[in-house]
Amino acid sequence: MNKQHAFVAYLLIGFGTYFLIRQLDLQLFANFYSWPTFLLIVGIAYLIHGYTIKNEDDIFIGFILTGLGIHFHGIENYDFWFDHWSIFALIFGLAYMIRFWRTKKGFIPGVILLTIAFFMIFSVSLPSWFTWIYGVVEFLETFWPVALIAIGLYLLKFKK
Repeated sequence: MNKQHAFVAYLLIGFGTYFLIRQLDLQLFANFYSWPTFLLIVGIAYLIHGYTIKNEDDIFIGFILTGLGIHFHGIENYDFWFDHWSIFALIFGLAYMIRFWRTKKGFIPGVILLTIAFFMIFSVSLPSWFTWIYGVVEFLETFWPVALIAIGLYLLKFKK
């Protein structure tokens, strides 16, 4: 089977299963009738496709989409779910570490993102001499779109 057809087949199986469960109105899966489920389906399709054809880019994307789907599903359905921006850094950091484990590429971004994620997850209990970090985080939370713009301009200008 063609590699692209296999990915489409995984998507169709996932979405078909989703809509069949929804059509049958199975109460066991009532919490999954939401948009994060679509992220999960696409992410799992990427993971299965990536592992079957040994494509690390698909595995990377699949891990990110699956992680985001799980996170957003948890936020919608569970009161105990941790809702903080550092979870995104954790998901991306883990994706980079999985990429490193398979290809030996992406170790530095993975470690940096995981360090930021763990530092910010546990920032609630920082000692008083670390209070300056809240000002830095507030600045970054306000002006992070500027970093995206700068990176985009850099890629357009210098990466050809």
